[in-house]
Amino acid sequence: MPRNVRLSLGAVILLLNAVQWVAAEAVSAAAWTAPPYSYAANYISDLGVPDCGALFQGRELCSPLHPLMNMSFALEGILFATGVVLLSCLATGRARRAFVALAVAHGVAMVLVGLFHGSVDGPDYTLFIHGGAAAVGILCANTVAILSGALRSLGAPPAYRAFGIAVGVLGLLSEAFVGASASTAGLFERGGVYSWLLWSAVTGTLLLAGHLRRRPATAESAPA
Repeated sequence: MPRNVRLSLGAVILLLNAVQWVAAEAVSAAAWTAPPYSYAANYISDLGVPDCGALFQGRELCSPLHPLMNMSFALEGILFATGVVLLSCLATGRARRAFVALAVAHGVAMVLVGLFHGSVDGPDYTLFIHGGAAAVGILCANTVAILSGALRSLGAPPAYRAFGIAVGVLGLLSEAFVGASASTAGLFERGGVYSWLLWSAVTGTLLLAGHLRRRPATAESAPA
C-alpha cells in the first residue's frame, strides 16, 4: 500500500475511532436513567455491565444499552490498533516495532474489555480479565501518545511533540487518582481514556491536513 494512502487511511480510522467512542458513550449514558448516570462518579465500564440493579462499590448499575458500549470498547481496540499500525510507517526500526507492539496489545486488551464486562454478578475471572485488560489498554494507548512526541525522528512539529507527551503523561497521571474519591473516580478515569481519544482525533486531523507526513530518517529512531 502506498505510504500516502496508509497515512490517509490511518488518519481517517483514528478520527472515526474517537467519534464512535464518544457517541456510543453519550448515547449509553443518556439511556441510563435510574439512577441517573454520572460522568464524574460512574466508571466508563459501568455502561457495559448487563446486570440492572446490581450494586458495585456503592454504585447502583443499570445500563439498558450495555451491548452498544461493549461493542464500542471492542471496536475502539480494533480501530486504534489498525490506525496506529498504518501510521507506524512514519517511524523506522525499533520505534516502528514499538508502535506496532503497543497498538496490537491495546487492541487485544480493549476487545477483552468489551467481551468481559466489569460485573460483580458474573464469574470471578470476568471482572479480573476486564480490569486487567482495561489497565493494559490505557497504559499502551497513552504510551503511544508519549512516543509520538518523544521521538524526534518522526519529524513532527514541536507543538505536536509537546502535545503528544503532555496528553499521554496527563492520561497516566489521571489514572493514578482514580481511587482518591468515589465521587470523582469516573472523572479521573476519563482523564486516562479521553487522553488517547484526543490524541487520536488531533493526530488524524493533522495527518489529513498534511502536517505529519515527513519521511523518517533511515537510522534507528530514538527518543529525543
